[in-house]
Amino acid sequence: MGIETALVALSTFLGQRLSRSKPDLQQHGGSETHFPMTPPDAVAYPRSTEEVAEIVKICAAHDCPVIGYGAGTSLEGQTLPVNGGVTVDFRDMAAVLHLGAEDMDVTVQPGITREALNEELRATGLMFPVDPGANASIGGMASTRASGTTAVRYGTMRDNVLGLEVVLADGRVIQTGTRARKSSAGYDLTGLFVGAEGTLGLITALTLRLHGQPEAVSAAVCAFDDMATAVEAVQTTIQMGVPMARIEFLDAASVAAVNAHSNTSLPLYPHLLVEFHGSEAGVKEQAEVFGDVVTDTGGKGFAWADKPEDRSALWTMRHHAYWAILQSRPDCTAIVTDICVPISRLAEAVEDTRADIAASPITGPILGHVGDGNFHAILLFDPAKEDEVRAAKDLSHRLVERALALGGTATGEHGIGLGKKAYMEAEHGDAWDVMGDIKQALDPKNLMNPGKLLRDG
Repeated sequence: MGIETALVALSTFLGQRLSRSKPDLQQHGGSETHFPMTPPDAVAYPRSTEEVAEIVKICAAHDCPVIGYGAGTSLEGQTLPVNGGVTVDFRDMAAVLHLGAEDMDVTVQPGITREALNEELRATGLMFPVDPGANASIGGMASTRASGTTAVRYGTMRDNVLGLEVVLADGRVIQTGTRARKSSAGYDLTGLFVGAEGTLGLITALTLRLHGQPEAVSAAVCAFDDMATAVEAVQTTIQMGVPMARIEFLDAASVAAVNAHSNTSLPLYPHLLVEFHGSEAGVKEQAEVFGDVVTDTGGKGFAWADKPEDRSALWTMRHHAYWAILQSRPDCTAIVTDICVPISRLAEAVEDTRADIAASPITGPILGHVGDGNFHAILLFDPAKEDEVRAAKDLSHRLVERALALGGTATGEHGIGLGKKAYMEAEHGDAWDVMGDIKQALDPKNLMNPGKLLRDG
């Protein structure tokens, strides 16, 4: 009766902002990918840090699990309430709390999305660059240590979060970090909570590093005969020190899907999509160097997109690639998996993955942020066909084993959640148990997003 007792107390406290309606529960129990529907017992909609703290205190008193929720765009089941409990939806905590334009920082509530934040910043000449593709919430992006298309130049959420306000499992509110650009004062608690997937506390405010909007931007797309040659061009460009803002990869199957979805007509070859930021002279020089690399490595169909509308269309096409690939097999679902390997092993990882998928009974387009060694395979399968389900799971398993064998990681940006817990011990060894010790110290009742990231028990 613990959860039900908690819900009675929460209903008294929140009134209509504690929902038990079926549509709300289903919305918060769904997933972007293949995980089954797992609804919470209720959804809370707080409006302040104080309300979040009170929600957590009530839940702690009655042993009720608490799951944070932003925009729901995570891909490894991070927001699914596998033990029931209360989902805390931060949609009503989406304000900009402080803009420090002179210091190039901003403090925001967790529910604001990256697109809404950048719209607020437009007139300042500043931007928040982390771009995972989906219009994710900033709190969710921090919780999963998100990155995306611009990480090769601007870094991930780990590099762009200066400080946090966090509600712990007992209801205490702590501040981590400061607005200073560096500190030697104690443990890096900000880094601890960025990527913790809500298992240690609920983030209620974030101070973020901002960057100047570039004076000039230029983007291009080019094709290659095979994936290995395209990856070689990426490696060469990086080793030459060219400061690319984005460098993305689409294999031929991904190109076919985006052509059908976005009404484009790219040749059915592997493609690189690149973008450069900087001064007019700097962008021109970077573009020329990259053009020489493409020529030397056998690239073709090289085309620039200098107009803002053309660049927007190019990156919209890339960001919609996942949905385009899903639509290529309408009756299917997908395991959307990612790995990250050292750049020197990227071509090997991509080629071996391509061959593995080609030998299987399912399709699995490959795309990703190859500028930092991170790529994705979208493994399409019919859930009614056991051989396809098994093939997708086996491919995903071998992909992670391949990454670890090459000195990489099971996930470069999707996170662990439910989907990749099985690989934490192989990647981290005894360090995984240390993570469990930290969890036990901060959340001894295991109420904060239980069942994710950490060892069960």
